[in-house]
Amino acid sequence: MKMSPYGHQVLVDREGFSLTAYQDSVGVWTIGCGHAATSNVPPIPHEGMTITPQQAWLIFDRDTDAYEEGVTAFLKVMVTNYEFDACVSFAFNVGLTAFETSTFLERLNNGDRTGALEALLWWDQPPEIIPRRQGEYVEFRDGIYLARVDPIPPPVAA
Repeated sequence: MKMSPYGHQVLVDREGFSLTAYQDSVGVWTIGCGHAATSNVPPIPHEGMTITPQQAWLIFDRDTDAYEEGVTAFLKVMVTNYEFDACVSFAFNVGLTAFETSTFLERLNNGDRTGALEALLWWDQPPEIIPRRQGEYVEFRDGIYLARVDPIPPPVAA
């Protein structure tokens, strides 16, 4: 599967966009749209690094392709495009290894979407991530694309 245009935009909103490397809330050097030094994929962000807007978008496209492929490989159940978008956003934030071994994915693959959503909210550190996680929750549950949410709104009436 591929992310929808809405999924791409909200991921950019969640990650932010910087042409100068900065340390995120846990001290990881990051540049562009969430391209982190921990990814070990060149270019490796470091202090003083700058890139052009074109480089930032090329890196983001390459990174999202890799996360789309990884999430697709790990999913064993059918998901809607908005559920997929939320999964990619979550994986982009925590990494594919953590996504693959998460209780969120285990429950989702076992058909327990409610339990998966519960497990998604367990990923609440550092505290600054909570509004993003709540946005992914609402995106997965309702197909409403919000970068950040606080608190989680009730389900949308059918």
